[in-house]
Amino acid sequence: MIQLGGPFALGQWRVHRVGYGAMQLAGDGVFGPPRDRDEALLVLRAAVEAGIDHIDTAQFYGAGTVNGLIREALRPYPDDLAIVSKVAARPGSAGGSPRRGEPDQLRQGIEDNLVTLGVSRLAAVNLRMIDPAEPPGDRFDAELAALAKAREEKLIDGVGLSNVSRQQLVRAVEQTEIVCVQNLFNLVDQGSADVLAECVKRGIAFVPFCPLGLPGPARNHLLTSPVLAALGARLQATPAQIALAWLLGLAPNVLLIPGTRTRVHLAENLAASDVTLDDAALAQLTRHFPSPDRRYDRDAP
Repeated sequence: MIQLGGPFALGQWRVHRVGYGAMQLAGDGVFGPPRDRDEALLVLRAAVEAGIDHIDTAQFYGAGTVNGLIREALRPYPDDLAIVSKVAARPGSAGGSPRRGEPDQLRQGIEDNLVTLGVSRLAAVNLRMIDPAEPPGDRFDAELAALAKAREEKLIDGVGLSNVSRQQLVRAVEQTEIVCVQNLFNLVDQGSADVLAECVKRGIAFVPFCPLGLPGPARNHLLTSPVLAALGARLQATPAQIALAWLLGLAPNVLLIPGTRTRVHLAENLAASDVTLDDAALAQLTRHFPSPDRRYDRDAP
């Protein structure tokens, strides 16, 4: 039986530690409809039937197509299903990745998500930063204030951040409650280790996106790694399961949202929570995939 781990707090919600990221349901390059619409609907239903209670999405995934699929597949939604989205101040061209615009456009982005998903409220919305290296200032504060106002108006339950630096995170928590942080993080790219450490210290959910590496060479390098293959053979797991299990073992506040277009890969991803990495495996992964920051604590309460 698959154990999804947890639960852990996502603001006022409590969710299992393995969720589902819906980005891959869009067409190639996160544009347009899925390759196989029927399979996309079946994947979503299978995820919820397996016990997943945390789905990550965005209005700009397929220019609303992915949100529409979620609505068609799962509405009426289970009472315990936390749907999390993200907004930037201005959407990209043709519904693609977001670009920086004006803070007052954030509310419209939230409302667009509500309409396409067919909900009156979202569990959380992440403020998606375009440049994590940008020093936080008045504009950042105004964007945060726009999301906090949406929370006060009960359009969202929690405010989150995405693609942020530790400096931006610290600035944000000085102004409002932050319930989750979603940053790029995986065995190959641990550049957000300091952000993870800050989230561990503060008890904020850390949600690594692209947990198996960015599409392209980084992902291929990870999933074809002889180190992961050897560990998988010893532990009776796939390389992807080893990589996901490693993330789960970093700290109890790590929530996974691996995405997939197929039910076969969905089952593989969910089974990662049943994989136990022993001390020898962890030491081997640390040697081959060193982190720039070891302040996150595997044994944190």
